[in-house]
Amino acid sequence: MFDAQVNRRSALIGGVGALGAATVLPGIASAQDYPPNWPELEPYGTADQRDDLKMRDDNSRVLDLELRPRDEELGRVWIRDTYVNHFVVDGESVYVATGTTRPDGAEAANAYNDGIFVWTAASLDGPWKLVDTTGIRPDAEKGKVWSPEFVTENEPGRTVVAPWQTYWGEGENKGGAAWAPEVHHFRGTWFIVACMGDSSRKVGSFMLRSEGGLAGPYRVVTGNLEKPFGDLNPGAPDGVDPERYYHIDGGLYTEGDRAWLVLHNDLYAEFQDDMEDIVPKTNLPLFQQQRYDPEPYIEGAYVTKYQGKYWLVQSVWNMKGPNGRQAYTPDGTKFQYDAVIAVADRFEGPYSKRWTAGIGAGHNNLFVDADGALWATFFRNPAAGYWSTPGRKENAAVAGIVRMEWTGPTGNRVYVQRRA
Repeated sequence: MFDAQVNRRSALIGGVGALGAATVLPGIASAQDYPPNWPELEPYGTADQRDDLKMRDDNSRVLDLELRPRDEELGRVWIRDTYVNHFVVDGESVYVATGTTRPDGAEAANAYNDGIFVWTAASLDGPWKLVDTTGIRPDAEKGKVWSPEFVTENEPGRTVVAPWQTYWGEGENKGGAAWAPEVHHFRGTWFIVACMGDSSRKVGSFMLRSEGGLAGPYRVVTGNLEKPFGDLNPGAPDGVDPERYYHIDGGLYTEGDRAWLVLHNDLYAEFQDDMEDIVPKTNLPLFQQQRYDPEPYIEGAYVTKYQGKYWLVQSVWNMKGPNGRQAYTPDGTKFQYDAVIAVADRFEGPYSKRWTAGIGAGHNNLFVDADGALWATFFRNPAAGYWSTPGRKENAAVAGIVRMEWTGPTGNRVYVQRRA
């Protein structure tokens, strides 16, 4: 956690390398040293559409991830649900990147995809290299740390792929669709939390535990041998059997020696001390949130701690209604996939009202770099709305990062870095 006070200029810089170096000023800063909060939009749930909240050339960039053979024609990695984080391991700074990728020849990452790949770098400037998995699987693709295809590696007492994680379709034995992975380093061990998609025998969140380093090998924790975390989710989408649909978009939050699972639909649970399962296993508690009325479908929940506060990041479609009004409602036409944030003094809440933190930045995470600057990821959702249109879609599904600015201990908001 980075608690140094910063002025308006350093809050706007907040970067490294090609985007500038963070500046820390001594002393106690006053309110005018921080960028201001924007007034709340009324009614609550109105989508903020000010251009300053968009990703621009001066506040963001796309990471140059090492290409795999399938990426060469496009010239970059096609990736959704981009996740980037920074860790210090054995005194060395390491950045990790992952996300939802698509198999060779496919237009998207469903109904099956190519598993979980991980890239690493010593700085945000790169070079971003695929993690070296060749010592574990010499004949498999470099950088692929887990896939339902690895089910043949199961052995008594060690499950790499649980039966419910495999593909339910007929015909070719494809892997299921692994979505939205996160990589975490906790108590000297690497963990991956991810979600099996709609083509799996069961849909929901699970956790992998490395028995080596970042490259693995990984196995499924014992709490996920039979099913995903938590209870069945009554909100199964059309076409998905409600008897196999659990809560999705699992993430991990750690603080000190404790760790929590974070799920969409306001749910969380603490992990057992051995990190093999959650407590409780069912009837998970809810974050205390100030919900919209009516509440839309929200996903991609992520929690981080910054400047002594807890920040709950969620993703919701900005819906455009027939009158042109844009809001976070259950009805309308999908326009942008936004990141909304709320802040609290405690992990479980109560959380403040949500605000739009980034337009088109949905399904992301916040992270702090080696210099203490705050960033968020983005990927530009190609599934619907703004980034799915001709002329834009070829620039969607990217490994993007954007600088964030904090409005200080009085304002206590974070936004995509706005124009000074």
